[in-house]
Amino acid sequence: MDTNNLIGSVVTVVFFITFIGIVWWAYGSARRARFEEDARIPFEETDDLQPGKDIGDKK
Repeated sequence: MDTNNLIGSVVTVVFFITFIGIVWWAYGSARRARFEEDARIPFEETDDLQPGKDIGDKK
């Protein structure tokens, strides 16, 4: 096994462990309430656009 192959294997293992850590953090039960609250934000906010007015209109 040469050095480049060993380094590649170590980097792969480190990235895999990092990925598992992020998934564990994201799906942890301690953050569930916060994420559910954040998921409702787009439905609770009012739109600033008025009917018949396009985004680029200055009037």
